[in-house]
Amino acid sequence: MGRLGRYAPASRQGDRKRPKTGSPESGPTARHPSAGRRVLSWVKPHSVAGQVFLLQLVVVLLLIATAVTVTVIQDRNRAVQEAKDRSLVAAESFANARGTAEAMESADPTAELQPHAEAVRKKTGVDYVVALSPYGFRWTHPDEDQIGKHVSTSYGQALEGEPHQTTFDSSLGKAVDSTVAVFDDEGTAVGLVTVGVTVETVSSVVEQQLPVIFAVGGVTLLLAAGGSALVSGRLRRQTRGLGPVEMTRMYEHHDAVLHAVREGVIILDGEGRLLLVNDEARRLLALPPEAEGRPVTGLGLSPALAGLLGSGRAATDKVFLAGEILLAVNVRPVGPKQGSVATLRDTTELRALAGRADVAGGRLQLLYEAGTRIGTTLDVRRTAEELTEVTVPRFADFATVELVKSVLQGGEPTGAGSTAVHRVAVAGIRDDLPFHPVGTLLRYEPGNPVATGMTTGRPVLVADLAAADGWRAQDPERAQQVLAYGIHSMISVPLQARGQLLGVVQFWRSEQDPFEPDDLSPAEELATRAAVCIDNARRYTREHTTAVTLQRSLLPGALPELSALEVGHRYLPAKAGVGGDWYDVIPLPGARVALVVGDVVGHGLHAAATMGRLRTAVHNFAALDLPPDELLAHLDDLITRIDDDAAAEGKTEAVTGATCLYAVYDPVSGRCVLARAGHPGPALVSPDGTVTFPDIPVAPPLGVGGGLPVETAELRLAADSRLVLYTDGLVEVRGRDIDVGLGMLSKALAATHGAGLDDTCQAVLDAMLRTRPRDDVALLVARTRLLDPSQVAEWDVPDDPAAVPWIRAEAGRRLESWGLGEAAFTTELILSELVTNAIRYGRSPIGLRLLRDHDSLICEVGDGTSTSPHLRRATLTDEGGRGLFLVAQMSRRWGTRYTDRGKIIWAEQALDGEAAWDLSGLPSADL
Repeated sequence: MGRLGRYAPASRQGDRKRPKTGSPESGPTARHPSAGRRVLSWVKPHSVAGQVFLLQLVVVLLLIATAVTVTVIQDRNRAVQEAKDRSLVAAESFANARGTAEAMESADPTAELQPHAEAVRKKTGVDYVVALSPYGFRWTHPDEDQIGKHVSTSYGQALEGEPHQTTFDSSLGKAVDSTVAVFDDEGTAVGLVTVGVTVETVSSVVEQQLPVIFAVGGVTLLLAAGGSALVSGRLRRQTRGLGPVEMTRMYEHHDAVLHAVREGVIILDGEGRLLLVNDEARRLLALPPEAEGRPVTGLGLSPALAGLLGSGRAATDKVFLAGEILLAVNVRPVGPKQGSVATLRDTTELRALAGRADVAGGRLQLLYEAGTRIGTTLDVRRTAEELTEVTVPRFADFATVELVKSVLQGGEPTGAGSTAVHRVAVAGIRDDLPFHPVGTLLRYEPGNPVATGMTTGRPVLVADLAAADGWRAQDPERAQQVLAYGIHSMISVPLQARGQLLGVVQFWRSEQDPFEPDDLSPAEELATRAAVCIDNARRYTREHTTAVTLQRSLLPGALPELSALEVGHRYLPAKAGVGGDWYDVIPLPGARVALVVGDVVGHGLHAAATMGRLRTAVHNFAALDLPPDELLAHLDDLITRIDDDAAAEGKTEAVTGATCLYAVYDPVSGRCVLARAGHPGPALVSPDGTVTFPDIPVAPPLGVGGGLPVETAELRLAADSRLVLYTDGLVEVRGRDIDVGLGMLSKALAATHGAGLDDTCQAVLDAMLRTRPRDDVALLVARTRLLDPSQVAEWDVPDDPAAVPWIRAEAGRRLESWGLGEAAFTTELILSELVTNAIRYGRSPIGLRLLRDHDSLICEVGDGTSTSPHLRRATLTDEGGRGLFLVAQMSRRWGTRYTDRGKIIWAEQALDGEAAWDLSGLPSADL
């Protein structure tokens, strides 16, 4: 009923007062027409009831046609299937009938089978029953002329025992043929039976179903007609039979409402002419009184607004400027080509409020992004660049950042009272910037707005750079370039953290509106957040520099030049900071060399300091010439004591996971003895480039061994072999299995065959580490050398003091052959003392070996005892005790090392012409 129900009483009152002589359309017959007229109203296709009836009629006819089609198709498929079943049953019945097989094996199968075949065909109603020989010759056929002829169709499937059915189109229509084989008692096919049936012979049920379908369709059509009549009557009842008077009153009511609303309403026809305009729309658009009936494009509106209204396209809250009024326009079409309705709303004040809200929201979003995007790394320069990237172009068209020099180096800011800064970041909406490039040292003069801000610690706004004399006076030529570029305003904000000046950031505008006082607050907030991040990065840089300096000081500098090995090395600190990886190359007596690589798990100063202690301890233990297994055992005890001392002092940092690999290489024999404690084993590259990973027994990491013994492995290395020692950071990467890392290392080493050691190190790092490593990496590559046999002389010494002169003479002759005759006297004194002591205090076997290195001569005397001699200074009254003192004075260095069969006392002399001894302190009588 709705709004129309309110007018029903007026309508009935009008009926009582209406004259009897009124027009027929306004009388009772207009409200209650006759049944015939009602039928005509809903039958006419122009009425709603007529259109509904026609639609229902079409739907019913389509349903009937669909049902008939489906029924015919189903009946056809059923008939084909029934024909197949009938022909197959007839064929199998005839083939399996008693005597069929015997008849086919008889002398005249046709005489035996033809009568029976025809009898079966007539009784079953099939089209033909044909018996065939296994080779396809007909024995029976309804047409006797076809008997004896050959059938070319293949019946291989039927001869194998499976019925064969085919469907084909014959002159009488679609037909079905079924063929089965006849087998004797031994299972041999003696013939074939084929039966054909025409599909049309199978009775159809379509004729029985079509009357039912048509009857149902007719009943449905009658129900549809009745439904249309009911709908038409219901529509008339809902309108209450309103006449012209009632409709006029309704129009007047709607017109009053239309002009009373505070929103413009425009109704246009399909051709864009104005049909109806309310008072608010006239005011908003300043329309003339005679606007109705005219095209909307001829009313003096803006082209964009007129185009939207005339197009009739749907639109929602499209904003247009009409004079000084900002309009939000909504357009809705009324049917296809029947016009449209548009509403207009004044949003000038709302737009201003929304604009201010958008500006505030944009600033909040900018500050939020600044908090997430500035300071993502602990790098001072990168943090400054992030500040410029966040503010351009959201807040400024260009941005520059300058920092105090000490801040860049990680030191404390020392720029108090100074305006000298270094430019570290520049960004803008274009690349051809008119500013000083990155790296320029700038000194802002007093009176410059930037210097003012740095001095006062407050941001400075320059709304018009062209009128800023102090800014122009700093560099007139550069200032003119900036102004010519189009930059018109600037904000300078000092970067301060913990009350100290770190630098200054400057925001510049050229395309955007000039900066206003309201922009100072977000600029200062941006600078404050960036300053905190820069200060954090500065402090991290300082700590990192300190740790790296400590670590570098603890690692070896230039490695010694050795005749036994050629060494290449690399060290990469971790991405997160310094760590505890280290390496070393230590010369040993007898031209031997110790190679060591270690790793203290963890990062920071504690790991670096512990690494330094371990390296120093290794040097001390190596000076004692300890074998690798004993040296690692001493290191294990040292780590345990370090942890115990830390626990006693209440410190929580313990050395956990310290590992080490120690190797001793002898260039005389090519023998290399290795031991490792929790450390990755070495890689060995043979002279032909083959890469292997020797099996070295592994002991627990240092400090957790619990006193377990350390085992060693011995390798025989050919000359020009490469022994590769490394820490786990090279092969163990997060997300990559260690076996994969070892495979990559093997390929990288194989690819460096013939390359120099430095090139080998770099190639291995490039192949293994695509980015900065998360863990420290130490890499040591040693190419082996062997001393020429002519540089070595060995003698077995008899256990008899009388052999000393003979040994001395043999050594002298060898020195002469080496061209070292000037060293013969000193060498004879040394070896005489050492051999005499071995004969007197030692036991067999006693041996002497002379080694000629590139700058030294080494004398080694070994015997079968483990007692070690001690150097002492004899007094004037002592008869002996000066032998080792003489050896020490005449040698560059001397010492004792122990073997599994005794000890070796060695003395090394310099061959560079320097006098290494001083005998002035000895009594002349003793010399």
